[in-house]
Amino acid sequence: MRTKASEHPNQHTPVSTPKENHNIQTQIEPSSKVIMSTSITIPLEKSSKIHAPAPKTVSFPNNSSLKHSLFLVTLFIFLLLFIQFKALESPLHFSWPLLGSQLSDQDITSMLRDSVTFLPLKDLRFSKEPESGHTWFMSSVNDTFEPNESEYLYFPSNSSKGRLLCFSAHDPHDGAKNSYAFAWHEVLPHGAILLPGLTYVSDTYYDHSNLWHGLNAIAPFIAWNMRKGCVAPARWVLFHWGELRTEMGNWVNTIAEVAIGKAEIETFKGIEGPKCFEEAVVFRHNHGAMSEARVREVYDRIRCKAREFCKVEMDKIRDKKDVQMTLFLRTGARSFKNESVVVSVFEEECRKAGNCRVKVEKTDNLSFCDQVRLMSETDILVTPHGAQMTNILFMERNSSVMEFYPKGWEDLAGVGQYVYKWLSDWAGMRHQGVWRDPEGPPCPDPSDKLQCFFDFKDRQIGHDPAYFSTWASKVLQDMKEHRQAISVNGNDLSATRTNFCQCGTSV
Repeated sequence: MRTKASEHPNQHTPVSTPKENHNIQTQIEPSSKVIMSTSITIPLEKSSKIHAPAPKTVSFPNNSSLKHSLFLVTLFIFLLLFIQFKALESPLHFSWPLLGSQLSDQDITSMLRDSVTFLPLKDLRFSKEPESGHTWFMSSVNDTFEPNESEYLYFPSNSSKGRLLCFSAHDPHDGAKNSYAFAWHEVLPHGAILLPGLTYVSDTYYDHSNLWHGLNAIAPFIAWNMRKGCVAPARWVLFHWGELRTEMGNWVNTIAEVAIGKAEIETFKGIEGPKCFEEAVVFRHNHGAMSEARVREVYDRIRCKAREFCKVEMDKIRDKKDVQMTLFLRTGARSFKNESVVVSVFEEECRKAGNCRVKVEKTDNLSFCDQVRLMSETDILVTPHGAQMTNILFMERNSSVMEFYPKGWEDLAGVGQYVYKWLSDWAGMRHQGVWRDPEGPPCPDPSDKLQCFFDFKDRQIGHDPAYFSTWASKVLQDMKEHRQAISVNGNDLSATRTNFCQCGTSV
């Protein structure tokens, strides 16, 4: 007989009262399949009623399904082992185009050309400190340093991985629009032209026209030329703030030609694409890290080569017994208000000293060689502050310099007012001090210091006869004592001799 539980297998027997015992009922079918039905009586509170969840049924795959799965897994493992074995016997060959073994030389060349990256010559990220460190000109490249020399860049070199320097630079107004890149000789950028020989690349924060600024810009190239066999470059490439410049001032250009050799200034006219240089040296710090002794050697070479170029006969000049005092006067800005009074004061002191003569010249009346010859003859230079003072490097060592300023310069001009004191020291002269005019109208707006400086900058210079007389007398006496020391001890070994014009000669 079947129980009620077997007739309704998904139903449970009612839960008995707490007083009833647990009942377990089991029925065995004739087919020997066993179905178990369990009835559990749980003591509950009178107000509670619990319904147990239906039993979960777990199914297992039959034997045929399991055998089929095992067969597939075994077959897959066998195939993997077979492929690996064949790969060891004969390496697989892929036709992936990026693998170098399958690229043609033309493909590689094209890819390398496309990989050349041009960067702005003037990096505006460094506009607050444009002259510091790597500067804002070609800022991605660090300088090379040599003892006592100005820092520089050279291409091709190890630092450039053997690559050449290339420019795409035509803009004369915005250096950020001009650009540079590096490329191997065999894979120059598309449309590039290779310029043969050595190229001098100069970037200056100032300019190549002013005598002082131009001299400082080309001085490191003269030093480079001296230590590299004095071989002239094929060309110059000039920049100011990364902006292309196509000329130097006449005086600066002449200095470059006599000290280094004649070379064209590249304008890039008619060249549309990039320009790459077979060899290039870049200076972007002016004197930079050059030692004072090295600067003096450079100036000695300039002096000697300029005298040689202008056919100045120094032996005759040195044989003269008189001291020459030269008044090198300006016209217009920073000229003396009363030149005749100033000239008469120095002429009188020269007469008192004896063995002395005064020569008066204007800065705007002389050619380059006239200036070289005049300064070579000068023992004492009397002149207002200005670019014409750069000519003092043509004077003999131990010559004297007397400098004059308008009112306002001391407080407003900054360190730039001392450049000719520095130049005198570097060139081996004796800077004998300055006179600053205390007279003149005040600045209209003292709160605007820059405008005040512009107001004072080009004023004329007054005079103080008593002070000038005392000052001139002292400087003349110093020069006479120096001359006497030379006559006692023999030739002045510090003077520049013509043999120092030879390449590689140091003094």
